[in-house]
Formats: sequence, structure tokens, C-alpha cells
Amino acid sequence: MNDFLDLSSLPSAQCQLLLYTRYPERGRAKTRLIPALGVEGAMQMHRCLAEWAIAQVRSLQTNREIPAIIYFTGATREMMQHWLGSDLVYRTQGSGDLGERLHTGFGQGFAAGMSRIAAMGTDCPSLTPERLQEAFAALGDRDLVLGPARDGGYYLIGLSRAVPELFQGIDWGTSEVFAQTMAIANRLGLSYHHLPMLPDIDRPEDLQYLPPQLQAEANSSDHE
Repeated sequence: MNDFLDLSSLPSAQCQLLLYTRYPERGRAKTRLIPALGVEGAMQMHRCLAEWAIAQVRSLQTNREIPAIIYFTGATREMMQHWLGSDLVYRTQGSGDLGERLHTGFGQGFAAGMSRIAAMGTDCPSLTPERLQEAFAALGDRDLVLGPARDGGYYLIGLSRAVPELFQGIDWGTSEVFAQTMAIANRLGLSYHHLPMLPDIDRPEDLQYLPPQLQAEANSSDHE
């Protein structure tokens, strides 16, 4: 496994990380957590999860200057810059379901000359910089990298070439996403690497998987 962590020979210009998130809005962020946390608490949790994810990306970039693009919804670019920083690159997610939006992001990256692209959300605080490095390194000789989530979805998908079929005919938001994606990958004969299964924070029962630091952050009033 340690071989996957060696990116010393990989030109950073060949890699790109896509992070999909939304602006924290009351009643529109982490709605499935509202029964446990309330409207304000669910919004606060989304905010903290997103900021945590950005911190992991920045940590990755201290070792490898892998460019990151934030694909956002629910706000203007100026609002996103004020929230997460003006040094990041922001693009609107556009229309369509998640598959269409992922397809657009990967398509733009490959059209720009990238050879290894990974996309992630902000719901998996267990996704570390080391796992992100593993994903990019594995794409050196694999078509696909997937990080399976406990709920049946995936927290990361990486590709070394465009495979639009992976984003078609998927029941997004269900427990079948990972299985359906792998069925397509096997049908197409893709080579792949799986990251460890990790929990997403989507439902009240998932809150047990929060890192202690993030739980403390979510309970603080620093972001009011």
C-alpha cells in the first residue's frame, strides 16, 4: 500500500482535484440531519464538513501542488470566495443530476489536458490527504478509482480517461450507486482500485463517525 503514496515522480500539472459542495443555507444544507440537529445545526454541520474537506485538500497541496477546483451551487462566486478563500478556483456546478455535473467536471478537466482527475464531496471527514494521494497514484495504471461509502454510494471517484458511461443510468442518492457504478465498470472492462470503505455524514446515525475535533467545531459558535 505504501507504494501508492509515492507521488515524487508525478508531475502535478497532470492531476486535478474536483470538490463538489454547496453554500451553507438554512433549510437547504444537510436536511436529513435536521431531525437530530435542527435547521441551524444542520447548516452548521455542512459548513464545518466543507471547511474540514478544504483543509484536507490544502494539506495535500503542501506536499504536491495538485490544482483543486471547487464546483459550487447555492451562491455567487464572491460569496464562495468570502467563505472559503479567494485563492481557490470556483466554477458553478451547472444543471442536471449529479451524474451530469460530474461528467461536466471530468470533461472539462480532460479537455484541459489532465491525465488523472479525482472528484470528492464534503460529506466524508475520514477522507485524508494520504487517501487522496493514494487515489492519484493508483490512477497511474488504473482507469478508475472508487472510494466506497458505508451507505452504498461513493465518497470519491477518480479517472485516468473520460468514461461518460459511469455517470449514466445511476440511481443517485440511493444505496445502489457504488454497485451500479461497479457493474458499469466491469461491463466496460475497466481496471480499478478501491479505497477503504468510509462513512459519509448524511443521517443522524452517521454522527457517531465524526472526528472529535470536527464535533467540537460544529458545536462551537465561531462560525455564527
